[in-house]
Amino acid sequence: MKFTAAQIAGMVGGTIEGDPEAIITSLSKIDEGEPGSITFLSNPLYTPFIYSTKASIVIVNNSFTPEHAISSTLIRVGSADVAFAKLLEAYNQIKYDKKGVSALSSVSSSATVGENVYIGEYAVIGDRCVIGNNVKIFPHVVVGENSTVGDDTMLFAGVKIYSDNVIGKNCILHAGTVIGSDGFRFNQQDGRNVKVPQIGNVILEDDVETGANCTIDRATFGSTIIRRGVKLDNLVHIAHNCEIGENTCIAAATGIAGSCKIGRNCFISGHVAIAPHLTIADNTSMGGATGVTKSLVKSGMFFLGSPAMEATKFRKSIAWFRNLPELAERLSKLEKEQKNKP
Repeated sequence: MKFTAAQIAGMVGGTIEGDPEAIITSLSKIDEGEPGSITFLSNPLYTPFIYSTKASIVIVNNSFTPEHAISSTLIRVGSADVAFAKLLEAYNQIKYDKKGVSALSSVSSSATVGENVYIGEYAVIGDRCVIGNNVKIFPHVVVGENSTVGDDTMLFAGVKIYSDNVIGKNCILHAGTVIGSDGFRFNQQDGRNVKVPQIGNVILEDDVETGANCTIDRATFGSTIIRRGVKLDNLVHIAHNCEIGENTCIAAATGIAGSCKIGRNCFISGHVAIAPHLTIADNTSMGGATGVTKSLVKSGMFFLGSPAMEATKFRKSIAWFRNLPELAERLSKLEKEQKNKP
């Protein structure tokens, strides 16, 4: 990666203050900038570093007004955060610009593989799979028979996609993610747990991203569906026959039990637990470690606690809970006084 300030300004739609020929070969944090790197300033807390950074180029907001001399070349933009994100995206495109099928991979003769595809060492593509254009499949990935992977999708090392599943376009599945493992369903028969066969599949629509080591179970029958634009953090588990609505974000270590329907644009924090067969309304937010035992049907609400309650009620309840020892002591004292009254 090697760009001039002028090229960077063209990419992000910015204006230059300083040397348009300044060259960068790497990206850096503003407090760790070195010559040849580019960084950005957005958070005011980091403003002091712009006067000491050694980075060759700093992207700043148009509203930034320096109070001291700055040695770096500046590129002014409407939003430094957005502009730097564009650079990170360009960096990743260069970094992951891989093509070709490794001789150490195994691709079924009945599979259909698109153009400009990368398939790394020890990856396995099963019978009758369809792999779209520009797909990147890293080492040790397994795509089970009859599965489809859409254009421009990336499957990082160790991803396992069981048979009959559908992965949309422009998805990112990070290392260790498992798509289509059996749903957790057993019937009690004569004192034994008897497995219920899981014959459905998983559908990931376009622009879905899963973190590392996520698990999405196949449906008992029908489909577990992850709608367009959903983002999952690491270690998220979604059980059989769930549906996750468009653009919902789910943070790490959250578990969603079977047959739940989560609405659009929800934000679910880390370590949340949602019981089976529940419905969560659009635009619902949940704080960390919330435990949901009943459906949440009113849109736009924020919940905390276990069992989940509306956030303002939870905070009031916590205030009382913290005072319980003092209240118990006062109550005990009043009881004693009542008993000692003539």
